[in-house]
Amino acid sequence: MKTILVVDDERNIVELVRLYLEKEGYSVVTAVDGEQALIQFERSDPDLVVLDLMLPKMDGFEVCRELRRRGDVPILMLTARSEDVDAIVGLELGADDYVTKPFNPRALVARVKAILRRTEVTAKGTRPIQVGHLRIDPRRREAYVGDRRLDLRAREFDLLAALARDPGVVLTRDALLEGVWGTDFPGETRTVDVHVAEVRKRLGDDGPQVETVRGIGYRLVPPPRGTATGVIRGAASAGAGETAASDRSPTPD
Repeated sequence: MKTILVVDDERNIVELVRLYLEKEGYSVVTAVDGEQALIQFERSDPDLVVLDLMLPKMDGFEVCRELRRRGDVPILMLTARSEDVDAIVGLELGADDYVTKPFNPRALVARVKAILRRTEVTAKGTRPIQVGHLRIDPRRREAYVGDRRLDLRAREFDLLAALARDPGVVLTRDALLEGVWGTDFPGETRTVDVHVAEVRKRLGDDGPQVETVRGIGYRLVPPPRGTATGVIRGAASAGAGETAASDRSPTPD
C-alpha cells in the first residue's frame, strides 16, 4: 500500500483529499503546517506528498526545498494562487506537478496516480539488475558477466537491459522495437534480430543465453532457481514462460 502525506491548513480539504485517496487504496497521513509536515515525513516515509503552498509556520516553498534536500519523494503542490510564477517556482524547487484550488478531487487522485506511475517506471529503469553472473548498471550504462565488462553499443545495451528486467519473459520483436528504438523508428523488426545476434556474441558462453521463441520474439534465460536474479534490491524473477520452444538463430521466423 502506498502512503500519501497530505499537507494543508484547511482541514476540510485535508479530509476531502483523504477520503478520495483512501477510496483508491492509499494510506494517508496528514499535517496542517510546514513544521508538522517535516515531522510526519520522517515518521511515515511517504511515497508522495500533496503539499499546499500557503502554510503557517513554514510555507510550502520552504517545505519543498527541505524535502528535496532529504531525497527525491514525488511532490504534488496545491495552490490557491492564480499567478503562473508560483507554479513555476514550485516546479523549479523540485515539485513534480501542481493543482490550482479549487480542484476536482478525482482529478487530483488522477494526478497522484500518474506521478506514482512515472516514478515507478523511472525507478525500475535505473536500478541495477542481476541475472545470474550478468550485472547491469543502467545509471552508469555498464554491464558485466562476472568480472568481464561487456563492450556494448548503445542499442545493444538498451536491448540487453530490456530483456534482463524480465528474465524468462518472452518479449515480442515489436515490443522490443518500440521499447528500445522508440515508436517513431522507421526500421523493421529485422533490426531487433541483428542486435540480438550481437548481444549474444557479447554475452559469450559464460553469460545468460538469449533464446529465440519461434514466431514470437526473445527471452533472456534465467539461471537455475537459487541463483541471484532480478532487480538488485527487489525480489528475484522466476522463469516465466519456461515451456516456450527456442533456438539460437538470430534470423526472423
